[in-house]
Amino acid sequence: MTPTTRLKGAALRAVFRLPAPILARLAGAPVTRRDRTLDPQMKLLLALQALEGPAAETVPIPQGRRIIRDGAAVVGGMLPIGSVHDRTIAGPGGPLPLRVYAPRGVTGTAPALVFFHGGGWIYGDLDSHDAVCRFLAEQAGVRVVAVDYRLAPEHPFPAAVDDCLAAYDWVLAHADGLGIDPQRVAVGGDSAGGNLATVVAQQVIGRTEQPAGVVPPAFQLLIYPVVDNVEMRPSRTEMATGFFLTGDFIDLASGCYRSSDPDPADPRLSPLRGKLEGLPPAYVVTAGFDPLLDEGLAYAEAMRAAGVEVTYVCEDGLIHSFANMVALGTAAPAAMRRAGRALRRGLYGQ
Repeated sequence: MTPTTRLKGAALRAVFRLPAPILARLAGAPVTRRDRTLDPQMKLLLALQALEGPAAETVPIPQGRRIIRDGAAVVGGMLPIGSVHDRTIAGPGGPLPLRVYAPRGVTGTAPALVFFHGGGWIYGDLDSHDAVCRFLAEQAGVRVVAVDYRLAPEHPFPAAVDDCLAAYDWVLAHADGLGIDPQRVAVGGDSAGGNLATVVAQQVIGRTEQPAGVVPPAFQLLIYPVVDNVEMRPSRTEMATGFFLTGDFIDLASGCYRSSDPDPADPRLSPLRGKLEGLPPAYVVTAGFDPLLDEGLAYAEAMRAAGVEVTYVCEDGLIHSFANMVALGTAAPAAMRRAGRALRRGLYGQ
């Protein structure tokens, strides 16, 4: 984290520590959609971001990647944790970086989360979601292994799927050395990462033969996941502008990722179209002001109809990317604490 980013983060956090009535006045008139009211903290953040500079999707992708990384550092901070170390494994397309987190107070064998970052398959890396992984590790008391899968457009579909599946298999095969209980491993991610997490679960469960030491995941943590590239549900148009994730961002990300011209109904792209029976229990959380709202709910309902144990939560007043805002204000951290508790329950049974 650069000194400038650290300073911006400190200043923004100071603003968001102001009393709630003052924040509400700064945010301005309430915004409502579908009888939901946008949280004043989210409204103020959107206004401040509009002053910051261009949106990631409006500039060349390398510049957009820097914008996403820097913005995540500002709202996520550098949360304390037991330990963090990076390592690289052999992936399907070459070296595949991982980052392994151990929470404070956890020693010996423990449950784990294999985490896939969001960013529309074109943005994001280990640094952009470092704060999310630290937060979840500490809140849930689990080890977290974050995967730096290949990005489009340089590596279109199915490169990300192949990398994430290979990383999951490697973690399970090396669970003993990582201090991980292979029977208590979850997959999870946000947005495109939520897509990849449930795709990995489907792919592992659908195999007729597992690699040595590999068992299916025990839980899914799906944070506003992308699950359908076939049907455009109403929230994709109703929330297409003004709430951080835009229709233009989605179009750019989808176009880059699908530049290999796959069938949009391929379950590795649209897991809602896949075989849902036998999937592990899931916590699916959406945001009330997010273009992905409707498909996240549709996926939760489809899994439940297929006999999967599902907890569905809509964080009514929040926007896309709230998972990254773990150091900012109260609303987003509270939502992520709920996600962390769900992950703990899913892996510890508590």
